[in-house]
Amino acid sequence: MSILENVYVIVLGLILGSFFNVCIYRIPKGESIINPPSHCPKCGQRLKTADLVPVFSWLFLRGRCRYCKEHIPIRYTLVEILTCAVYFVMFSKFGLSAEGISSIFLMSVLICVFFIDIDHRIIPDSLVLTGIAGGIILFVYNIYKPVEFYSDRAWYNPLLGVLAGAGFLFLVALLGYLIYKTDDAMGMGDVKIFIPIGLFLGWRLTLIALFSAIILGALAGILLMILRLKDRKGTIPLGPFIVTGVFIALLWGHEIINWYSKFFNI
Repeated sequence: MSILENVYVIVLGLILGSFFNVCIYRIPKGESIINPPSHCPKCGQRLKTADLVPVFSWLFLRGRCRYCKEHIPIRYTLVEILTCAVYFVMFSKFGLSAEGISSIFLMSVLICVFFIDIDHRIIPDSLVLTGIAGGIILFVYNIYKPVEFYSDRAWYNPLLGVLAGAGFLFLVALLGYLIYKTDDAMGMGDVKIFIPIGLFLGWRLTLIALFSAIILGALAGILLMILRLKDRKGTIPLGPFIVTGVFIALLWGHEIINWYSKFFNI
């Protein structure tokens, strides 16, 4: 990308990252992400433009509200930087293409999923539906102009992706409920978020994302038990690992598939 394109992507990522902070804070509460305008959650003062410049306002105000001096969590700035980094990486890999735009859209939804699941242990249906809407658009587009995500280019590949991801997790959730009579082991939000993921990635990359999430989640669980931060009956949100798995699949999924095929002579 040219320098101007780099700057544009960075600025876009920072601005939308600031908006995602609003989504992460308000969506779990059932509040509108549009009204009321941005305000301090402590004193209620409506924020001015100078208070809303991504990253720089937090640094200039030293992490405190201009009006009541309440501490502003650094995570708001980290979300902006993370969004900027994800946008930059995706555009660097895919450019201004159907793959680039769709990957940015999917990761935008999943960034909100990442932090909401950490905070509230839920994946809101509104985010799932937003992802599905984008996935349907890509599905229709793929029928007329196959995208590079789908190596076999079959029109039904995204539908197989839904079955591979959401279908597999649904069976796991159902089996867990039948055996343990509880749905604590697998939330339906984890199942539902794989519907848009499958539509975007197709079945091969969806499996890469799914297995990456399971492996990362298992390693994190083992580490937490070793550190005695969780016991064997404790649970951790799967959403952040699903998001990380999708990121891995988008960047290196086809390389992983090729390596696997060569290693096992498939």
